[in-house]
Amino acid sequence: MKLLLVEDDFDLSGALSRSLETRGFDVLRCAEGHEALLAARKKPFDVIVLDLTLPGLDGLELLARLRGDGNRTPVLVLTARGAVSERIAGLNAGADDYLAKPFDLEELMARLQALTRRMGRDGHLRCGLLHHDATSGAFYRDQRPLDLSPREGELLRTLMSHVDRVVPKDALRSAVFGDDDDIQADAVEVIVHRLRKKIVGSNTEILTLRGVGYLLCDDAAATAPRGTR
Repeated sequence: MKLLLVEDDFDLSGALSRSLETRGFDVLRCAEGHEALLAARKKPFDVIVLDLTLPGLDGLELLARLRGDGNRTPVLVLTARGAVSERIAGLNAGADDYLAKPFDLEELMARLQALTRRMGRDGHLRCGLLHHDATSGAFYRDQRPLDLSPREGELLRTLMSHVDRVVPKDALRSAVFGDDDDIQADAVEVIVHRLRKKIVGSNTEILTLRGVGYLLCDDAAATAPRGTR
């Protein structure tokens, strides 16, 4: 499995690269933003681990350019910037997951495995019986097309990009409505309510973590205690 590691801390990059390689990853290391962008444009990777504070080209700008190219490779942002606002900025730029330094290596491995399981090299997203075709933009439930509005589709695509991870409500609002400040306060809740009805029978569930955000999981994970629903 090919992994692009973008990290300017030489010691951390070396140690992390060795650990990843012992777990079966084929790692290419880059320490500078422009170098990483060129590498990602030249050949495909299964997953990218990206630091945000980089020389030459900031990690957020690098990520935005990759997504602008249509590159849907799963990206895990690995950074010392742990504030909620920074996590939201990373998600809005197109990150698929976020892990703050210092981090546990086993947690990093678990997240990388989850990312590569749910998104194939074709860039298609999957969770339970839900499938999002990255080429056509269509959504399917058990191979049957889902009739979704553009806003419902954008919200579901965002949740499917972060399966088993909480997406902050503000990040969902930004993904669906952009910078529109005139929307109703409960607009995200309304779309989530409609989506829950439309994905019945997909072996997935949208959970609410009150005061935090939403999370999409398959039924195996959704059988956990329901106090968060």
